[in-house]
Amino acid sequence: MSWQWLMFSKHLQDLDFERLGEEVSKMGFDGVDLTVRKGGHIEPENAKSQLPAAKEALKKFNLSLPMITTNFTDASEPFAAEVFSVAADCGVKFIKLGYWRYHEFGSLEHLIDVARKSLEGIAKLAERNNVCAVVHTHSGNFLTASPFVLAKLLEGFDTKFVGAYVDAGHIFVEGGLMGWQQGLEVLSGKIRVVACKDFAWFRENNRWTVKVVPIGEGIVRWGEFFACLRQIGFDGPISVHSEYEGWTTEQVISQTRKDLPLLKRFASGSDNAD
Repeated sequence: MSWQWLMFSKHLQDLDFERLGEEVSKMGFDGVDLTVRKGGHIEPENAKSQLPAAKEALKKFNLSLPMITTNFTDASEPFAAEVFSVAADCGVKFIKLGYWRYHEFGSLEHLIDVARKSLEGIAKLAERNNVCAVVHTHSGNFLTASPFVLAKLLEGFDTKFVGAYVDAGHIFVEGGLMGWQQGLEVLSGKIRVVACKDFAWFRENNRWTVKVVPIGEGIVRWGEFFACLRQIGFDGPISVHSEYEGWTTEQVISQTRKDLPLLKRFASGSDNAD
């Protein structure tokens, strides 16, 4: 498989577009997954002027901009329509959505109904702009913590315009033995984008918690994960999430320079040692 490798810009947001392009190019990526959300690289209200500028800056370093990350969960939200339109004009193909929260036991079916109604509007917006809105698997108190719930959310939607965004780290947190694999299988016809990060469990203050750790040092069985992607014929972009909390930008860049070649070896099937 010849996958397109993107750098998620969340932890490089102190870099301007030129410096971002320079550093991401040096790391060996093909493009950028740019944050266009409150507190992101671009605020939604500034997308019309700044997203084209970002594209041009990245282009100088032979980097593409096939994906942006937003927080939209409804097509009627302020700037949603504008961001989708500008993104399409800039050649962006995939737009990551925000999240629906899950807190209370017994509320799941209602939340699924609410989210599906929102997705109906988003699907129309995506189709109008010929882009694909993707829903991310996120562990914890999120509606999409379970890939089986995500599959139910996406039932009936055209995957050309609304699809699944599977995050290796998060699906292993929620299904570390074989649940992750079953989840990939149930979503196999809907997966448009994949995210890569690794998690490990830590005991802190008498509670178990997870933290992002360098690729290969956590719970993700990368060789098996990529083998499944190859088997289902996944051909979308892969966004690398170097979400190392508390690290400096320089530390994030340094670690990502190690992470990306390792991920590529796992992806090629030449290094299956998990």
